[in-house]
Amino acid sequence: MSQLTLKNLGKSFDETDVIHDVSLDVADGELVCLLGPSGSGKSTILRMVGGFEPPDRGSIIIGDHDVTHVPPERRPTGMVFQSHALWSHMSVAENIAFGLKLRRLSRADIREKVTNVLKLVGLDGYGARRVWQLSGGQQQRVAIARALVLEPKILLLDEPFASLDQHLRERLREELRDIQRRLGITTLFVTHGQDEALSLADRIVVLKSGKIEQVASPDRMYRDPQTRFVAGFIGSMNFIACDIRNGYADHPLFPIAVPVSDGPVELAIRPEALSIRPDTNSPARIHRTTDYGTHILVDITMPDGVRLKAMCPPSSAYKAGQPVALSADNVAIFRGEEKLATITPVASRSLTHA
Repeated sequence: MSQLTLKNLGKSFDETDVIHDVSLDVADGELVCLLGPSGSGKSTILRMVGGFEPPDRGSIIIGDHDVTHVPPERRPTGMVFQSHALWSHMSVAENIAFGLKLRRLSRADIREKVTNVLKLVGLDGYGARRVWQLSGGQQQRVAIARALVLEPKILLLDEPFASLDQHLRERLREELRDIQRRLGITTLFVTHGQDEALSLADRIVVLKSGKIEQVASPDRMYRDPQTRFVAGFIGSMNFIACDIRNGYADHPLFPIAVPVSDGPVELAIRPEALSIRPDTNSPARIHRTTDYGTHILVDITMPDGVRLKAMCPPSSAYKAGQPVALSADNVAIFRGEEKLATITPVASRSLTHA
């Protein structure tokens, strides 16, 4: 396989920059997810790598070759689209074989390669079927097989499971990850789903407005977000506004020592890092509880109207309206988009004792 390198990649539409000097290295055999909200530029980057969208600035290098101006049919890439892009008048085998025929391979070689890739994606024996006879998940497997049969150096996937139901989406992404590891193929995967990125990726690239916010492994991205945007975008996060005065957070619940300069900040606390306990003297009240089986998510209303979420064991017996005191195991401190510090552990006081 091969390494993918993006150097200062830029793109503009109608004189508006949509991709701003994006640089990224994807190692040989690595699966990297481009993650971000709609309009963040993730699909545009993928299309530029595949040759379907020309960059205005920068370069794209695959292995030792600059492919920036190479047309898509001559790039060592395979693309899988969200819409499958299969031909309904062709059989499954004919869809998969189309690119091989363009390369003028022999019928025997084409037959062998199609048979092997159908087995790889779990569709052995489906070659003679028409596309319209397949389920959505089977159609997506065909689209993946059509890309893989060309033996690309770089596999590109643009939200391939977005149109599928949750259970099928989870199963297919596990299968895809198994195939990717078995083949050792370098993969760039676009998604707007956090769970998908966290479960699939070796590394995640979070994009916002055409710029890279952070590049990190899934565990690092979740546990150590470097910007306020990433902290709020990845997983669930409680944000509490307060001021730092004389080295302490001026908040009745978390009057913690913070090694940053005085001024306004936000305390960021994950629901699983927020603990609650019954306290009849506390003005914080439970708004509602949601039982997810594996845990209970408790919504808490603070006296100033701010809502917080706490993740509790499934055996918890909290009820709406119940007063509770709170404490946190880990607090990140943000000023604007900049992360200033992480405080752990944190012992907090009851609101009534502040």
